[in-house]
Amino acid sequence: MARTARAAAVDMLDGVLGEGLLLSQCEAALTGLSPADRARAQRLTAQVLRHVEPTDRLLKPFLRKAPPLTVLNTLRLATVELVLGEAAHGVVNEAVNMVRHHRRHAALSGLVNAVLRRVAENPSFGKQPPQRLPFWLRKPLVDAWGKPAVSAMEAVQAAPAPVDLTLRPGRDVGIEGAEALPTGSLRLAPGVQVSALPGYATGDWWVQDAAAALAVPLLAPQAGERVLDLCAAPGGKTLQLAAAGAQVTALDVNESRMTRLRENLARTGLTAEVVVADALDWQPEAPFDAILLDAPCSATGTIRRHPDLPFVKDGSELEALVALQAALIDRALGWLKPGGRLVFCTCSLLPEEGEAQLAAALARHPALRVDDTLPPGADPAWRAPAGGLRLRPDYWAERGGMDGFFMARLAR
Repeated sequence: MARTARAAAVDMLDGVLGEGLLLSQCEAALTGLSPADRARAQRLTAQVLRHVEPTDRLLKPFLRKAPPLTVLNTLRLATVELVLGEAAHGVVNEAVNMVRHHRRHAALSGLVNAVLRRVAENPSFGKQPPQRLPFWLRKPLVDAWGKPAVSAMEAVQAAPAPVDLTLRPGRDVGIEGAEALPTGSLRLAPGVQVSALPGYATGDWWVQDAAAALAVPLLAPQAGERVLDLCAAPGGKTLQLAAAGAQVTALDVNESRMTRLRENLARTGLTAEVVVADALDWQPEAPFDAILLDAPCSATGTIRRHPDLPFVKDGSELEALVALQAALIDRALGWLKPGGRLVFCTCSLLPEEGEAQLAAALARHPALRVDDTLPPGADPAWRAPAGGLRLRPDYWAERGGMDGFFMARLAR
């Protein structure tokens, strides 16, 4: 049986749900597929991960006991496709064939056929609530923001993330169906093939979530300033800084992730000094006018884009991440010129990695102050009471939401 996108999706689901692997660690399952099938397999996998809980509720009446994981994931995949409107004939037939040709589970192909034909009679999640966040994450979020806000976040995270573009200053890009957001990002219509859009080859824009794109306007780099992009990979903020005319140093510890940054610099024709090093060991030759620190974090604000995270993480890494963030803030402040400014940001929904981290930095450095200047197009309601900006995935929900971030501009 020829390998298909659906078979690859089941293998990736087995990796995430059975072995606790991140999707990025399951890419071997995509080997041998065409680019179109690779993209389809990734899309199918993400769709299932966003709906595991409601899918299992839909399947439960038709299963006396849980089948082996691979068979269950095949049922989950097919059920999600049926709910999303795929033709029942093709979905059911391929699911049955995949199990029939499996070296260990062939005897369960009849079960798959029977269950999916029942599901196909009423392929709907009905009025079931969206998938809930895991307890380790949901409880602290409810404590911080309340149940209604968390429920709204879960509803947004049940849908695929939109694709946003950051436009290079001075470039006029006409993309049919795209929406100009108040913050300056361009949101694409669903289903657009990014690499086929006008301006891709000439570097007129790059893909970057609207929330992530706010950090550079908050820093407000000026032409000719020496600016450090700390923890820079994969490089969207480096491109923004370089496009503003700053003299950029992009620093990150991960060599493989910096490859993409170099590729984007080459595509756009922008320049930056690229340094692969550990920020806790590296030392610059001269201080900087401004520093952007997008610190390593739990990434709990990016679950729309990374639906594997709730199944792979358990919160045990949080204490070490908070300590690392504090160390990076302290180190970065030592590299600033007198009167310089630092933007600290994390793609986290947890106050420990945002508001509490800011309060601790202000306590350690009494000369610091929070600059409450808003970046262009930002809603004043995003101001956090303790200082900085708090962005949650339920903001702009009618537009498809955006990634969750905390960011603050500090001045000396």
